[in-house]
Amino acid sequence: MNIMDLPSSRWRKSSHSDQHGGECVEVANLTPVVAVRDSKDPDGPALGFSRPAFTAFVGAVRAGAHDL
Repeated sequence: MNIMDLPSSRWRKSSHSDQHGGECVEVANLTPVVAVRDSKDPDGPALGFSRPAFTAFVGAVRAGAHDL
């Protein structure tokens, strides 16, 4: 993944994000990497995960493993 590709990537906001501008997470498919960023700071940092790691994380979140 080239960092220059991030601004032009197609970002998708989580369906669980707050619709009032808070707690927004966006993801972009940058095959073979899945990038994650804070939608309130689109020019800020993004984290990159392999697809298997991201899939495992999403599965754990759905199962409640990261509930506070």
